Amino acid sequence: MRTLRLDGQGQARVAEAPEPVPASGEVRIRTRMSALCGSELSTYRGSGLETGNSGHEAMGVVEALGPGVTRVQVGQRVGVSAVAGCGRADCDACRRGQSTWCPRRRGYGSMHAEAFLAAETACLPVPEDLPDAEAVLVTGDGLGVPYHTSLKLDADTDTVAVFGLGPVGLGSVLLQSYLGRRVIAVDLQTRRLELAAGLGAAECVEAARHDPVEAINRLTEGRGVDAAVEAAGVPATVHQCFRVVRNGGLVLFNGEQPRVELSPSEDFIRRDVRAVGSWFYHVGEFPAMLRLWREGLPVGRLITDVLAFDQAPDALALFAAGETGKVLLQYGD
Repeated sequence: MRTLRLDGQGQARVAEAPEPVPASGEVRIRTRMSALCGSELSTYRGSGLETGNSGHEAMGVVEALGPGVTRVQVGQRVGVSAVAGCGRADCDACRRGQSTWCPRRRGYGSMHAEAFLAAETACLPVPEDLPDAEAVLVTGDGLGVPYHTSLKLDADTDTVAVFGLGPVGLGSVLLQSYLGRRVIAVDLQTRRLELAAGLGAAECVEAARHDPVEAINRLTEGRGVDAAVEAAGVPATVHQCFRVVRNGGLVLFNGEQPRVELSPSEDFIRRDVRAVGSWFYHVGEFPAMLRLWREGLPVGRLITDVLAFDQAPDALALFAAGETGKVLLQYGD
C-alpha cells in the first residue's frame, strides 16, 4: 500500500509500505478520507518522522479484524477517534464514553495512508446519510474538539472570542455562531479572518494590524467577553485571552504550547476568572455531534480544499501556508 512519509523541513512524499496487520482488539480500515490537522505542522516543518506519519483524522471501510474484535464488522463504514479507551467493563471512564480520560488510553496515527489501524473501541459507525467528507469531521477533531470545548461553556455565555483560526479555531467560530453566540475572531492571517466571517463571526480582528485586547475591549464597550478560546498555541495569546475576558469569565485552552507564566492574583483571584483545558473529544459525544449535523450545523463549510492522496505533499504545503480551512485527502475514486 501507499503511505505518506514526513521527511522534515517541509518535505513529504508518498511511499510504499507494508499493509498493517491488526493486533488483538484492532481493525484495519481501507481509507476513504483523511484530514490534515494543525498539530501536524510542527512535525512537517521540523525533523519529520522516521516511520509512519502524523495523520490522526480519517474514515473508511473496515477490511480486517484482529483477534477478539466484536464491536465492528468487515465492510462497515466508520470514522475513528485518534484516542482509544480500553473499553473494559471495569473502566469507569470507558463505561461513560469518556475515552480520553481512560487511564489505559492509547493513541493511533499514520492515517494518511491507503489503510490504517484503529482500536475497535475508537471506531464510530458512519450512517448512510453522512457523506465521507463531512464524516471525517464529525468523527474527528474537525468538529470533535470544538464540540468538546463548547460543553465547558456556561449556558448563559453570549460572547466568545476565538484566538487562532486554524481548523480548530474555525470550528469553534462555526459552532458558537450556529448556537447563537456573538463570536469575535482573532488571527494574523487576512484569509483566515475572511473564512471566519463566512462561518458566522460577528467581528474579526487582524492581530497583525490591531491590538486584540484594545479591539475587543472597544467592541464590548469595556465589558470583555464571556469566554475566550485559545486555539493558536502561542504564549502571547494566552495573556491576551485573560485580558479580554470579563470578571468571572472563562478561558479555554485548545492550543498545545510550552509553559506560560500566569499570576494567580492578577489573572485569577482578583477577577474570579476560570481557565480549563479541552483535549480531543470523547467517543461518547459522537451521537450528539451527529445530531447537530442532522439539525443543520453546516460542518462541511469548514472544508476549503480536497486533494487526491497522490497530491498529499502539495496538500501539506498548501495547508502550511496558513490560508486554508480544513484540507482533506481523498483515496480512490
